Amino acid sequence: MRNFILGFLALILLPAYMSGQVIKGKVSDKNGIGIPGGIIVAVDSKTNAATDFDGNFEIRAVEGEVLQISMLGFEPTSITATSSLMRIVLQEDQDTQLDEVVVIGYGTRKIIDNTSSITSLKAEEISKTKVLNASQAIQGKAAGVQVISSDLPGSSPTVVIRGLGTAIGGRTPLFVVDGMPTENINNINTNDITSYEILKDASSLAIYGTRAANGVIIITTKKGKGDKVSVEFETFAGFRQPLKKVKMAGSNKFSHYSNAALQSTTFSQDQPVNTDWFDAITRTGSYSQNNVSVSGSTENIKFFFSIGNYEEKGVLKGLDYSRTTFRNNNEYKISDKLTLNQNFSFGSTNSAPKPLGAFTTAYKQSPIVPVFFPDGQYGVPLVGANGFAGTTGALFNNVGNPVAQLDFFDEQQRSLTLQGGLKLDYDIFDSLTFTSQFNGEYYSWKNYNYSDSQGIWMARNPNTSPADYEAANEGVPLNLLTKGRSQYFNWNLTNYFTYNKVFGEIHDVELTGGIETSIRGSRETLNVTRKNVNADANYWALNGVDYSGNIINYSDVVSNETKLASYFGRFQYKLMDRYLFTGTLRRDGSSNFGKDYRWGTFPAFGLGWIITKEGFMADVKGVDLLKLRGGWGKLGNQNVPLNNQAYASGLSYYLGGSILNEGTTINSQIDPSLSWEITEEASAGIDFEFLNSRLKGSFDVYDKTTTNVILNTKPYLTSGISNSSPAHVGEVSNKGYEIALRWDDQLTDNLSYWLGGNFSNNQNRLSGLKDATLAPLIGGGLGNGQDTKILDNTSVGQPLGSFFIYEYAGLDATNGNMLYFNAAGDKVAQGVLANADKKYVGSILPTSTYGVTLGVNYKNFDFSVDGYGTSGAKVYNGKKAQRFGGENIEESLATDFWTVNNTTASNPAPFNQVPVASTYYLESGDFFRINNITLGYKIPLKEGLINSCRIYVNAINPLITQKFTGFSPELNGNGDPYGSQGIELDAYPTLRSFVIGANLKF
Repeated sequence: MRNFILGFLALILLPAYMSGQVIKGKVSDKNGIGIPGGIIVAVDSKTNAATDFDGNFEIRAVEGEVLQISMLGFEPTSITATSSLMRIVLQEDQDTQLDEVVVIGYGTRKIIDNTSSITSLKAEEISKTKVLNASQAIQGKAAGVQVISSDLPGSSPTVVIRGLGTAIGGRTPLFVVDGMPTENINNINTNDITSYEILKDASSLAIYGTRAANGVIIITTKKGKGDKVSVEFETFAGFRQPLKKVKMAGSNKFSHYSNAALQSTTFSQDQPVNTDWFDAITRTGSYSQNNVSVSGSTENIKFFFSIGNYEEKGVLKGLDYSRTTFRNNNEYKISDKLTLNQNFSFGSTNSAPKPLGAFTTAYKQSPIVPVFFPDGQYGVPLVGANGFAGTTGALFNNVGNPVAQLDFFDEQQRSLTLQGGLKLDYDIFDSLTFTSQFNGEYYSWKNYNYSDSQGIWMARNPNTSPADYEAANEGVPLNLLTKGRSQYFNWNLTNYFTYNKVFGEIHDVELTGGIETSIRGSRETLNVTRKNVNADANYWALNGVDYSGNIINYSDVVSNETKLASYFGRFQYKLMDRYLFTGTLRRDGSSNFGKDYRWGTFPAFGLGWIITKEGFMADVKGVDLLKLRGGWGKLGNQNVPLNNQAYASGLSYYLGGSILNEGTTINSQIDPSLSWEITEEASAGIDFEFLNSRLKGSFDVYDKTTTNVILNTKPYLTSGISNSSPAHVGEVSNKGYEIALRWDDQLTDNLSYWLGGNFSNNQNRLSGLKDATLAPLIGGGLGNGQDTKILDNTSVGQPLGSFFIYEYAGLDATNGNMLYFNAAGDKVAQGVLANADKKYVGSILPTSTYGVTLGVNYKNFDFSVDGYGTSGAKVYNGKKAQRFGGENIEESLATDFWTVNNTTASNPAPFNQVPVASTYYLESGDFFRINNITLGYKIPLKEGLINSCRIYVNAINPLITQKFTGFSPELNGNGDPYGSQGIELDAYPTLRSFVIGANLKF
């Protein structure tokens, strides 16, 4: 094809070529080194030529006409053709992608030379959105990356890269912070980040072996720069409110509905109380952050110090959170050959959590119940003969008082994270560098929870005394105090060589090879529960007091230390500045597995072709960069369920009334071949820049299959074993594509703008299952005896995390009751449904995610908008589906339910029966949200103490369009697709935040 194109171009250009003379010359850089692959175009003669390996060229043109010379990485230039030997010097283009680098793991690579799919986000993109965790700030900014976030203070977003590849194994990407593998980044101040790299395809991930199957996120923090000390201070403060509320029925509508359900006049329809329980438990949240950093450099030292403090009062009353961070990064140039980098960070958090179940309680409790009765007692659901709620009467629901639920919840949590490391770089000679890096991480967490059992009981039972509690709860503690702590220490040691050299001016070779040891220290978790402690917290930890008689629970669990030994190598090759090859090989040995199955080899390769550096592209106008790339690789996931030998003791066999035999038996089977899950991925992509690089973008496709997926299997009936055990029996498939586009334009010296977006589509499936019987994994419980998810042999062909529920079939025209389709397709009532009638009806995993960004810079003003959306996901309205009799209902139900006079209603007749989990409560999870709007102004300053001052206002999550009728369609839950993820139950709402801040540089 290439020869055909060249021949075709030659035929077209032959007449012009024959009319000129041969112009000769050489193209070199500022150091006099010839530039191969440069493109020379004669404007009038319409001829072109390319420079050879030494930068020499010959072109048929007319003396005196203009020659245009261009080369990626250099400023294009025009010069008049002369008959004498021409000497042309190109200046390096400082703004081109050629000079931008991306972190690739154990090194860096120029973006133009990279053969893999990596999204690189810079500091300003991460810090623009004022959130606690950096991963929340990247939402919508990277194609193929789904971020499921929560505004709960201190929570960690769930990050899914190119689809979910495991069912019950670990799903979290590997975070690498300044070379230190870590489990989360909640301790990192976003302002300290300089780059955030997301490694997405197997070609880039294989260098991390058994830990890379869920993707790798590399975070690099700031270092000192400049020739003088600079100080930067940022402060912001804001307030937060729920983005969306659910309108509940008022007291009179509740009474009307409940009377219809009970077929009695239990509740008066002229109620004196109308409590908005959501408002009763929430407040306007507030948060603020202050950061100070000092950086600079001398000839031999670069230094960076920062300290930050974050404070938040959550929208749920009493929920408080704070975090303090400190970071110190230094670089010491010990000699011309030896450089030492040191980093240290400290993160401390304090939180006063509150039970998220208060949101569900507030949703369910009747509005006729006051927060407090006139005598000061907590309101309870007792209805008297007058149809009003009071301190006496009949209990009409089992829902508590959510305000009391918050008031009686007393917990404090504290955590401390220390991370630090040393990195030594020694230049053995010009082309060979040795790097040795050690990192360590220490984590400590502790908490207490005080439960006033007596006070809680008395709040539920008005007009009672402590004596009544003791009489009704003989032997039950007055209170409980639980104290816990957990800690661990991890460390990582890496030694590797990097060799880089250009041979013959056209062969650019880089070799990286090394060894690594990673130790994940044992986790020690201690929990002690005591009863009947002094209510004064000052007496909870007195020395010398014998509490042994009051300890009712003690747990001290120490998990095993895990070790990972690794060998890795990478070969990167560039030919003639346009043909690219990358080969990677890593061998890992993990102590998690048996000695015969603990070693694995993970290879990968990548190919690239920079098409725009070919001579035949010289006449193609408007194309500045066109690069093809593709690759294949094998990855591993070692964070999987492991063998667990279970014993059953005290087993007895009786004969004639006496014990014949007594002993212990093994009650689980062990799979000696248990090891990591294996992911293979093939991918291809194209990167492009058009119209003087104003339009940039990429397109990627991939096919990723995870084999050896571990699932829990049932033992053979003849084994006598009852416990399930993990085994390699599953296969998961992810196939998809990604598109990213961005337009940047400079209209005048004072006005520039950009517009960008990305879109990704992923098809996830449990694609296969070996000959095994799975132990059903039943999840998505609603707390009312109903569940919504299952993973068993019938799940093959379904996306992971699929809902498995009954299909709603409309209303019975005779009585308004809900009907459901059974397995035969018939419409039946709830009472005759069987488990076999359930169906798979969609997954919590979206099929598509997308993001948009736009912005304008005018003089000293800057304005930007970022948005994010998903489509194809299903979410379950769990709080609505959990309803028992006597509980509140939504306004939409209270105003439109079936009666004999309203048989066309969209909602069923009032009922008190617990509803089955069905598609009636399953809703679309599609949404689009404006994540961030920023308006900033840089104040013009005269030369003085302050070099720069920018003030800004932010609106975070100001707008959302959604189909879901609940609070938020973004439901992370516990992060488990077979747990509460995708179910709105005890869920913290998405918040709308408004922030004002300032950034000063000295």
